[in-house]
Amino acid sequence: MLDDIEGVILRIERSSIHDGPGLRTVLFLKGCPLTCRWCSTPESQRTVIEKGYSLDRCHGCGTCVAHCPVGALSLFKNTIITDESLCADCLLCVDTCPQQARKGYGRTMTVSQAIAEISKDEIFFFHSGGGVTISGGECLLQPDFTAGVLEGCRLRGIDTAIETSLFASWQSIEKTLPFLNTLYVDIKHPNGAEHKKLVGVDNSLMLANLKKLDRSERPFGLHLRVPLIPGVNDADGTLLAVLAIAAPLKKLQEIELLPYHRLGVATYALLGRPYELKNLPSPTNEYVMERTAFLLKQNLTVPLKVGGSYIS
Repeated sequence: MLDDIEGVILRIERSSIHDGPGLRTVLFLKGCPLTCRWCSTPESQRTVIEKGYSLDRCHGCGTCVAHCPVGALSLFKNTIITDESLCADCLLCVDTCPQQARKGYGRTMTVSQAIAEISKDEIFFFHSGGGVTISGGECLLQPDFTAGVLEGCRLRGIDTAIETSLFASWQSIEKTLPFLNTLYVDIKHPNGAEHKKLVGVDNSLMLANLKKLDRSERPFGLHLRVPLIPGVNDADGTLLAVLAIAAPLKKLQEIELLPYHRLGVATYALLGRPYELKNLPSPTNEYVMERTAFLLKQNLTVPLKVGGSYIS
């Protein structure tokens, strides 16, 4: 049964205004095949359920150890040690920690359960022209679940969108197309070799899928999103190459710059992972506007957005 297909969900965010028209309920899925150095959601990278641990908040009380039903936790010198080979991902340690030193990332949910959660916001969709956006991670890493949720939402008259890198098989992409109003496609870097250095894979598959999408007879809108990373993909020639990719796309409705930010740095620490761009500061408003002005001089044929706002 389609409704029984399970997906691994990171979280559900409601009333978003930056992930499609109107108020959006955004379903973030876990799992991503890319390793972007600037990723702001490291908790979305792995498909499995994960636990974060803050040593600073932990008092070494042992409450989580006592509640673990499989004996996966132990206390050593006021520090909690987790035996991942025993852990059943029940997240009781998260629920019972009195200091909130442990945090859970992810849960399983069926298609019907996800649709039921999204449908709670239908009144807001109706009044704002909003709907659901499925993001990640990479939502096409779970294509059957994604397509099932999109289909169920469309049957209820809910506007649908996905955000994707397009690093997926065409078969996976095709499953979603009959149920989509809008696609947000990330362009990380236009050069294949640089793309591989930055995110772990070259961009040939993504660009091939983008061309196929543009030739599709399905009536969806296409939006390109470009993360703007100082010193990484912000040079004049790099931005011009992005515009060259965008120029022939007949379905393209807008281009959006997403200025680099450091909001995910604390999560890297909770997960015990290094952050590769730890010395890179967030760009100034002056820098972002200068790069925006450069793009506006290129006679764009579609609107330009920066961080969710249209620029004229």
